[in-house]
Amino acid sequence: MSQELPFEPFPFVSDPHHQTIISSFFNILFEPSSERKLVQLSDGDRLSIEITTPRGWKPTDLTVVMVHGLCGSHKSPYLARLTKRLEAQGIRSARINMRGCGSGKGLSKQMYHGGRSEDIFEALKKLKEDALDSPFLLIGFSLGGNIVLKMAGELGELAKEFLIGIIAVSPPVDLYSSVVMIGHPDNAMYEKYFVSLMRADVHYRHKKFKDLPRVKLPRKLKFYEFDQLYTAPYYGFRDAKDYYDKCSAAQFVPDISVPCKILLAQDDPIVSAESLDHLDLPEHVDVFKTKRGGHMGFLANPTEGKGLYWLDALLIDWILDFGGL
Repeated sequence: MSQELPFEPFPFVSDPHHQTIISSFFNILFEPSSERKLVQLSDGDRLSIEITTPRGWKPTDLTVVMVHGLCGSHKSPYLARLTKRLEAQGIRSARINMRGCGSGKGLSKQMYHGGRSEDIFEALKKLKEDALDSPFLLIGFSLGGNIVLKMAGELGELAKEFLIGIIAVSPPVDLYSSVVMIGHPDNAMYEKYFVSLMRADVHYRHKKFKDLPRVKLPRKLKFYEFDQLYTAPYYGFRDAKDYYDKCSAAQFVPDISVPCKILLAQDDPIVSAESLDHLDLPEHVDVFKTKRGGHMGFLANPTEGKGLYWLDALLIDWILDFGGL
């Protein structure tokens, strides 16, 4: 089911690029305190999870597990802001770093990509070992949103043993569509930013792990070319299109068995808000759309009641609703 959510953008930053850039890159705040937990993967790599447990939290209380987006980490502003809000509500949170990200930098020989749902499931199982009676709610942001939706669909009914629900914010559930969108001249700044970070990560890992082959990537590289030259051949896909086809979450969303909320903005410059419209979704999967907001921006007019960070306030409302709080 799809429905529109009212959202009034902050005056003078209503266009999608201002919403996206200001919200993502210009947040200055103190890092939430946390405890690091490492997850051993079957191929020898390790993931790092940062766990923030408020005073008074009990093992039967809610845990919110979060997964960052492309080139993000547990330090990403949207994760740090939400962690602080959750802590104030007495809710335990766990920020999963995908392979090689955040406090897990240098612990993984392989690189994360849009289909690494098995990694998130391993992290989820590890977290569950220490809090068997805690209800778990999983939230994925941007690329992390694609991954958690893919994982939930793959698990089917099994997901109910681990999760009370799923939230995905601005998920690129059709990876090829998003790669085409980010390759548009109007979005050159995003493509240049992400590709430069991904190239730097590749060179870091190939330098650190001496058994990895030498790799040389062209200096001027498009997003599709990066996936064609590196992601696909290094991680067992025939080509970039094969990677996008197999790892896009849209095909898995109809199989999700737990309550799920998906948030999309119609003016998102790199994710199509229509990417799920053609699917027959179960009643417990709700798609919410705003007319504006950009990509994970949602900077609101503070006079409208939810403050500047409308997304954070909305997520807290959803989390409390999922947790019956």
